[in-house]
Amino acid sequence: GAMGREVAGACLRRGFRLAPVALTGSRFGGSSIEVNPEPTVEEATDESVTVELVDAGGGPEQVRLAAVRIQEAAKAAGCGSVVCVDYTHPDAVNGNAEWYAEHGFSFVMGTTGGDREAMMRTVAESGVHAVIAPNMAKQIVALQAALEDTARSFPGAFEGYRLTVTESHQSTKADTSGTAKAVVRALNELNNEFDASDGEALERRITRIRDPPKQVEFGVPDTALKGHAFHTYTLTSDDGSVTFALQHNVVGRRVYAEGTADAVAFVAAARQAGTDQKVFSMVDVLKAGAMQ
Repeated sequence: GAMGREVAGACLRRGFRLAPVALTGSRFGGSSIEVNPEPTVEEATDESVTVELVDAGGGPEQVRLAAVRIQEAAKAAGCGSVVCVDYTHPDAVNGNAEWYAEHGFSFVMGTTGGDREAMMRTVAESGVHAVIAPNMAKQIVALQAALEDTARSFPGAFEGYRLTVTESHQSTKADTSGTAKAVVRALNELNNEFDASDGEALERRITRIRDPPKQVEFGVPDTALKGHAFHTYTLTSDDGSVTFALQHNVVGRRVYAEGTADAVAFVAAARQAGTDQKVFSMVDVLKAGAMQ
């Protein structure tokens, strides 16, 4: 997919080696792609790497052989570790995490959704290292962390203010933005408007736009409909006399891909160092100064 190409290009630009095999869905299984440092270039070049796409639902033997090929390629290239990057579908994340853990592959989970607690248990029980985060863009991660710090320092500071949230992503994004959920949890500590532990109540606070005409009305450029992340958060006083607004709009995928490459380097280093901590967030990556 588009995000896979973008991340692969970022990894090539960092000098990482790409595995010759990747898991995918039935739509692309059995095909191969040419991956270039600049993902907009799709034909073979002197810098491109051919990656075979294996259907993850094609049977246990097929995916087992894919793991063997990845391990053999890493050994032949003299790589110290294998790191898998996951941008798939919420329904697939837990099965994918179990596959990575089964084969001893550290991973970066950029897909939102799934059973996150079960994923954490998978990592803890297997001993692999993982960065699991709803957002890989370092600037947005820093903003989110700052909001969480503010909420801890000044709980209830916006008591009586009403929160409205709208997020827009390309129509292929199946779930509500994990970043939006995280920011709403932090802002709710400031205005105490609802029980943030109630997942359904949390979802109701967020207006999700996936219809292109409505996205254009929201301010998304026509050229960005297939790849964008526009978020607006507004806190309004009861009488409407005071409004605070927070907005972050991203066109394209490169900022996420570059952050993902940072996470790959970070988790590989953690694996090599044999750190006791196994599960990390992008805040951990940011605090370690491991961002380029």
